[in-house]
Amino acid sequence: MTLDYEWLGPGMFAGALVLLSLGYPVAFSLGGVAILFSIVGIVLGVFDPVFLTAMPQRIFGIMANYTLLAIPYFIFMGSMLEKSGIAENLLETMGIVLGRLRGGLALAVVIVGTLLAATTGVVAATVVAMGLISLPIMLRYGYNKELATGVIAASGTLGQIIPPSVVLVVIGDQLGVSVGDLFIGSVIPGLMMSGAFALHILIVAFLKPDLAPALPAEVRNISSEALGKRVIQVMLPPLILILLVLGSIFFGFATPTEAGAVGCAGAMALAAANRKFTIASLGQVCDTTLKITTIVLFILLGSTAFSLVFRGLNGDQFMFDVLANLPGGNIGFLFVSMVTVFILGFFIDFFEIAFIVIPLFVPVAQQLGIDLVWYGVILGANLQTSFLTPPFGFALFYLRGVAPPEVTTSDIYRGAIPFILLQVLVLLLIIIFPGIVSYLPNLGK
Repeated sequence: MTLDYEWLGPGMFAGALVLLSLGYPVAFSLGGVAILFSIVGIVLGVFDPVFLTAMPQRIFGIMANYTLLAIPYFIFMGSMLEKSGIAENLLETMGIVLGRLRGGLALAVVIVGTLLAATTGVVAATVVAMGLISLPIMLRYGYNKELATGVIAASGTLGQIIPPSVVLVVIGDQLGVSVGDLFIGSVIPGLMMSGAFALHILIVAFLKPDLAPALPAEVRNISSEALGKRVIQVMLPPLILILLVLGSIFFGFATPTEAGAVGCAGAMALAAANRKFTIASLGQVCDTTLKITTIVLFILLGSTAFSLVFRGLNGDQFMFDVLANLPGGNIGFLFVSMVTVFILGFFIDFFEIAFIVIPLFVPVAQQLGIDLVWYGVILGANLQTSFLTPPFGFALFYLRGVAPPEVTTSDIYRGAIPFILLQVLVLLLIIIFPGIVSYLPNLGK
């Protein structure tokens, strides 16, 4: 391709971002840009139409991808657990256990968010459940609005880094690495994220007790024996489910896809034990799973068409040359890729980032000899921030939809900022100390 037409590849990328910023669905934005630029390339004589003949084979390759089968399994598991009432039981019980501490309710939200992340992994369900149940109670007993909304929104995003995570499944597929290794490698970073949130709450409660007071004694009026029994009844089932799903992957008994199927069976059993498993609820869960999975696959089809035309216009080579020759080598590439993902997270969804941007980074990361499992985990941690960063953070929108009228949108936005900074801090730690990610995968081997 002559220098006169090298702009076509970057132009595709810019065109897709413009359409996305205008609100067009990502799948159709990517597919539409691919069709438009393929026509322009053919007219200018710089795009070989033979590239388009590879599209059917790529589509069938997607349909035959065993790894992607884990996506509907984990979506089904999360949706079924949402129906089981597990979030409500956990929040009520942990609120009573930790209510005597200053900031105890907020700590309960973090702990429950961590447990739900390791079972459901569905941000919308987690944020909505905790917003409906915990936020009114926290406000009633004098919690600061910004702290209360911030901890709920942030804890709800833990499902993006703590396995089983749909984000990690998508990243594993895009990077061409084992999803199981990504799951295992993200356990410690995910717990670090939870620990950072909890430590922040304890510090705030210590320095400014009026922002996060303890619950009155009369609210915690329950005997130690009854409380202990309730804790066991509420905590044991999700812990068993976590052991079945993540333990089977960690010890090599099952692939993530097979573990997802086991998780679905366990989720249905939990719903049945709580008397929430009905034909109607099963139909709703199946409907939700079908819708979300279809959206993901349409995005994947659109991104496949986009990448095919992008490659035909030598856009991949252009981006490779730019990224591989950045000053600073590995450090320069990591800085640019992380900043790019973080900034895009302010405006577009994590699926869009994963399917548009990550394929551009993979060849360069391979060329520079970067460990792709570690790179996948830091990408997942970075993508987690996209749910919290204004103006389009999805967790903020979910919480806004269920928050009481006295909580303003600016309260929610301001409340998210300290937790965004904490996420960035943990991200920096796992970048500086790669052993945080590699320890458990190496231990398993």
